[in-house]
Amino acid sequence: MPDLTTVLRTVFYASIVKPFVYVALGYNVEGYENLPHKGPAILVANHNSHIDTLLLLSIFHSGEISHIHPVAAADYFCNTKLKSFIFKTLLGIIPLSRKVNRENKDSLFSGIYEALNNNEIVIIYPEGTRGDDDTIKDFKTGIAHIAKDNPKVPIVPIYINGPDKILPRLELLLVPFISDIYISEPLYWDETSIKDFTYKIQDRITALKELHKHKEL
Repeated sequence: MPDLTTVLRTVFYASIVKPFVYVALGYNVEGYENLPHKGPAILVANHNSHIDTLLLLSIFHSGEISHIHPVAAADYFCNTKLKSFIFKTLLGIIPLSRKVNRENKDSLFSGIYEALNNNEIVIIYPEGTRGDDDTIKDFKTGIAHIAKDNPKVPIVPIYINGPDKILPRLELLLVPFISDIYISEPLYWDETSIKDFTYKIQDRITALKELHKHKEL
């Protein structure tokens, strides 16, 4: 029998998230066959808007949603009890500290590792923050450290185009715009250096971005 959190997440997804994305936004998906439906797996995407997470969650079936966990900044999404309930309980985020120090360095990714060990799917935005004007900022190396510690877990690069136009940064009003989601074949840790593997993931997402631009012509 599902626990209360699973029920709440599923109901919230089916009654709020999915209808909102379908009715108010809309999206196209390319490479859907590359999307993992069972964990452990890591989805790695560019990040331009809070809408990104809603779009990625919406490409999964309702029965899968309790196993999907976006990684998000603890200081922003869990700084009040209400926000913590909404984002941790209803959206299933894994809170991540953006301040790395000697005290939390070893436990920084513990929530992610626990989810992967439980065969969950994790969503990570390696830019560390939202970009501007459809640009892709340099990726943080954390994703490569996670891949190195979990070499058998697939890393699925994803490029998202559109959310920054739907909800521009510092704006409150939604602008109708159909987004595009490109899903690449998975990568696995290949024993290169941390920096090289980080570049490899970013290059794959940049290639998806160029593919999208070519299709727009």
